[in-house]
This record gives sequence, structure tokens and C-alpha cells, in this order.
Amino acid sequence: MREIVHLQIGQCGNQIGSKFWEVISEEHGINSTGTYEGDTDLQLQRINVYFNEAHGGKYVPRALLVDLEPGTMDSVRSSHIGQLFRPDNFIHGNSGAGNNWAKGHYTEGAELVEQVLDRVRNEAESCDCLQGFQFVHSLGGGTGSGMGTLIINKIREEYPDRIMNSFSVMPSPKVSDTVVEPYNATLSVHQLIENTDETFCIDNEALYDICFRTLKLTTPTYGDLNHLVSLTMSGVTTSLRFPGQLNADLRKLAVNMVPFPRLHFFMPGFAPLTARGSQQYSALTVPELTQQMFDARNMMTACDPRRGRYLTVAGIFRGRMSTKEVDEQMLAIQQKNSNYFVDWIPHNVKVVVCDIPPRGLKMASTFIGNNTAIQEIFKRIGEQFSLMFRRKAFLHWYTGEGMDELEFTEAESNMNDLVSEYQQYQDATADMDYDAEDEVTEEEGLPSIVHSTQAEIKTEAVAETSDSE
Repeated sequence: MREIVHLQIGQCGNQIGSKFWEVISEEHGINSTGTYEGDTDLQLQRINVYFNEAHGGKYVPRALLVDLEPGTMDSVRSSHIGQLFRPDNFIHGNSGAGNNWAKGHYTEGAELVEQVLDRVRNEAESCDCLQGFQFVHSLGGGTGSGMGTLIINKIREEYPDRIMNSFSVMPSPKVSDTVVEPYNATLSVHQLIENTDETFCIDNEALYDICFRTLKLTTPTYGDLNHLVSLTMSGVTTSLRFPGQLNADLRKLAVNMVPFPRLHFFMPGFAPLTARGSQQYSALTVPELTQQMFDARNMMTACDPRRGRYLTVAGIFRGRMSTKEVDEQMLAIQQKNSNYFVDWIPHNVKVVVCDIPPRGLKMASTFIGNNTAIQEIFKRIGEQFSLMFRRKAFLHWYTGEGMDELEFTEAESNMNDLVSEYQQYQDATADMDYDAEDEVTEEEGLPSIVHSTQAEIKTEAVAETSDSE
């Protein structure tokens, strides 16, 4: 069995995570007390990926719920799936992180982290063959971002050869909860670039857009947003949980999706998304699904894929359908929109097909794209970051917890580097002539643009800011 250990951290992480367990328990036929009530053997065939089997045939999620304040845990415990989780795996502090990354990463979070690692070891040791860890957290607050990245670092040290996968909720300008989001997010991205293998970027703004435009909900609640995220998470993990015609695991996904180690930030999408009233007017066909999943409006990340180019794409199709048709449709999309795919990675679209559709649908598809347009998010956060950091606004809250200004500068330039790397590969073409000696650095054989020093990028950034002033 290829087990996954799931951690949900902070308020956002716990709400989305709980919704995820609700959805996949239902898909595997497990009721709210952990008893199996399903109707097909396929539901139990790979149940061990996410669930431990306890005595009496009870299935328990291999999940850790972490927060620095007890409130979120209490609401999960009292929800209708509260009985599902193992009581030992609720780990909470009492003080909260107060939207402060430094509190989550260095002070409050650091006090709790040993306890978390202890439970992680416990879960990992009971696995036959651990494939990796998945995190659910947000980057705008204090606990999910600060403590989340701390736990990722610690687990990375202890299990360096296991896949690290995170579902990270990015802050968006239209839906801002806190003023210091740009700080928290930049400091987190700085960690995620180095320490995760694949990060699915989810954006509240994009989720709101989907609720308004596509689902025609006039007043979307967080429940609606979390439902969208859980659909996507359930889709992304389908090929791990069910036997299918083409099987993928976390490592296969990473190998096929990440052309350069730092560029592992994905845009997820889901189809079909239709308004409740208009469901009966559209036919669910493979061409329809393929069309929808490449549509910019279905992306869970608020950036337009048409402004960048796809390095790689994975499509996960669910339901009874012909693999041949799926392959043909995916090929057709690539040929029709060839200028949106980089030409120096041939066959950069991978397809997974699984027979079991999600609840309530005949067929569905989930989209994972590694597109250079994702730099827009980092640019946006970076701009907001530098506006405040230039004036050193709110900085004393972080330095008061023992942080150094240097760490902020470092995080900022690391994120700027990431943006320019995305830009560089977006502009690269297959027939670029790399023979010129000045172009290639000896030791790596990479275009020297990659090695542009932090200083150059900083001077560019300074020049831009002075222009804008």
C-alpha cells in the first residue's frame, strides 16, 4: 500500500481539510462513524492510502489536525464527521498566532511542533510504504503559513525522500482577511519554493468568481468555496485512491509535472461546473469536459492561463468513458492551442482515467496545470509586500518575535527570482541557439539568465519602484 499522511493546519486548513474528508469518506462508502457502508469492492481496494483500519472494521483517517487555538478544533469535533478522526490527532495550542507568521514559525508554533512531529512519526511508522505527506493550509494567516512551513521543514529533514505535497490557499487582493497577508505569504512562499515537491495554489478570488459567474450563487459562503476546493482535492487524489486504467501516484505526478525543481506551483481546475438550474441543458461528454477544464473560468487560481504558457498539464478523467476519446480530445486541444504550450517539452500533457465518478455526477475531470502565468500571483503579492516593506510598516510585530529584517529581504528576492524564472521559460523557444559560449555557464549548462544575481534583480525592482513613484 502507498500511504499518505494528511496534515491540516490553521483555521482555513482545518475547514478545507474537514470538507475533503467528508467528500472522500462518502466516495469510499464510509459513514460519519467510520463504518463501511459502500456497495462496491473498488471502494475498499486502495482505502489504505488515506485510512487506517482500526479494530472492529472501523476506518480512521490518517490525518493530523493542528491549530494554535482550540476554536477550530472544537467546531470540527462537533461537526457531523467529528467522530471520524482519532482524538489523539487533534493538536492545538491555546494562544493563537494572531495572523503573525513569526509567531507560527518561531515562537508559539515552535513550542507545539515537537508534539506534531511525534504524531507524524506515529502515523508514518504504522505505514507499510509511506508515499508522502499532504498539507492543507492558507498562506495569509499566522498558523497555516508560519507553523505550516515550520512543520514542512521539519518533516522534510526527517523524511527527505518522501513526496511533499501542499494545497495552499493564496491570499487574493479582492478577498483580503488581514493587512499583513503579503508579509505572511511572501515568507511562506520563500519556504515552499525550497521544501515542497508540488504545491496546488488555490485562490479565494478565483473561487468567488466561479461561484458568481458559473454557479450563479449570489451570496457565496465559505462553505461553497470549501466545497469547490474539496471537489478539486478529491479529483487530484483520485488516481491515488482508486484503481484506474492509468495509475498515477504522487511521485509520478511530480516527475511528469515539474520540469525544474523550483517551478512546482500548479493551477488546479475542475469540470463540469454548472449552475444548479442549467444542469439538464448540457450534455456531459468527453469533448465538453475537455473544453471546460481548459477554460480560464474554471481555474481555481486567479490568473489567466492565456497570459502564460503551459510547461506541463495533467488531466484526471473520472467516469465510464473511452480512453481513446479522451486521448483524441486532449491531443486536439493541444494542436488547436499549440502556442499556449511550450514547444521544447514534447507531449507535455498527461492523462489519467479512472472508472469511478464523483458522487452525483456521471463523469468529471480535474485539471492540473503548470503554467508560467502563475507568476502573476507572486508578482501581485510581491508588489503589496514591497509597498509595506519599504516603509517598514507592521514590521515590529515580526522583529518583536525575534525575526531579522534580512529574512524579509531574502524572502522577497527569492520570490522575485521565481517570477523571473517563470518569465524566462515562458519566453524560451525550442530553436533558441544555446551554442553561444556567453549564453551557457560551464558547470550547469543552463542559460546564464538563471544565475542573474540577486543584486541585479534588486536594482531592477528598485528602478521599477522609482519609476512608479
